[in-house]
Amino acid sequence: MEKVTYYLLKGLVLALSLLPFRVLYALSDLIYVLLYHVIRYRRRVVRSNLTSSFPDMPLKEVKRVERRFYHWLCDYFVEAFKLLGISDEQLLRHIEFRGAEEMERVFAEGRNCAAILGHYCNWEWLTATGLAVKKTPDAVVGLIYHALRSDAADWLFIDIRSAHGGTCVNKRHVLRRLMELKREGRRSLFGYISDQTPKWENIHLWLDFLGHDTPVFTGGERIMHKMDDAVFYAEMERPRRGQYVCTFRLVSDHAAQEEEHAITRRFFQMLEATIRREPAYYLWTHNRWKRTREQYNAIVAARENPSQEH
Repeated sequence: MEKVTYYLLKGLVLALSLLPFRVLYALSDLIYVLLYHVIRYRRRVVRSNLTSSFPDMPLKEVKRVERRFYHWLCDYFVEAFKLLGISDEQLLRHIEFRGAEEMERVFAEGRNCAAILGHYCNWEWLTATGLAVKKTPDAVVGLIYHALRSDAADWLFIDIRSAHGGTCVNKRHVLRRLMELKREGRRSLFGYISDQTPKWENIHLWLDFLGHDTPVFTGGERIMHKMDDAVFYAEMERPRRGQYVCTFRLVSDHAAQEEEHAITRRFFQMLEATIRREPAYYLWTHNRWKRTREQYNAIVAARENPSQEH
C-alpha cells in the first residue's frame, strides 16, 4: 500500500513540477489563504515564537512578518516540488551559489567540507550545491536526513532531494558513509541542518538564541571534528520570489583544531544574524523552545538519584 501511495504522490508532484513558476506561485497564493485564514495552521505557535524572539517589535509589524512567513511557507512546498521537474540549467537561473571557490580550495588540498545550516529560506534547493563545485564534479554532496514516518513520503522526498546530484544519507549512517568515502579517496561535502530541538538525552549544550535559553544539537560538530572538515555556514537570502542566493561562509578551516562547541556557537550567532535581518523566512511553525532548562535539570537529577521521589 505504501508503494501505491508513493507512486501516486510522485505522479502528482511530477505533474506539478512541470508547471511554470508563475502557475505554481498562483497555486501557492491559494494555499496561503487556506492555510493562514481558514485552517489557521499553527498560528498560535508562530505568533508566540515571533513575539518572544522580537519583544520590541510592534504588533502591527509582527503580523506583517507573520503573513509574509506563511506566504513563504506555501512557496517553500511548491518550490521543493519543482525540483523534481526542473533541469540543472533552469535551476541555476533561480539560485546563485557564492563562495564555492573556497570549497574547491579545500578539495584541492585533499580534504573534505561540511556545510552547517538552519531551516531558513528554501533549504531543499541546497541539494543542488554540487552544481556549484565544478572543479570537483565527482565530489559527493551528502544530504543528511531523518526518515519520515510515512515510507511513501520518505521515498518521495529522497527522490526530490537527489534530483540534482545530492546523495541522501540517513543520519544514523553518516559517520560510516564518510569513512567509506575517505577510504575510497573521494571528496565530500555533507550538509547538517543543526537548529532542530534535540531529544532530552541528546542535550549537551544550551545557548542564547533569539533571546531564548535554547538546547542545541552538537552531534554534527562532533562528526566534523572527527573528520577534520573545513566547515562553512550556508547563508541563504531571497532577494525576490523565485530567486535565492546561498553564500558559503567559512566557520572553521580545520574543525579538529577547534575547542569543543566553538563551531556550534559560531553557527548559531551567524544564523541569528541572518534571521534578524529578514525574519519572515525562518521556520516559525516549529515549537523550538518547548524544552526548558528547568525540565532538563529535573530529568538529570532524577537520573542521578533514581530512588528519590518527586
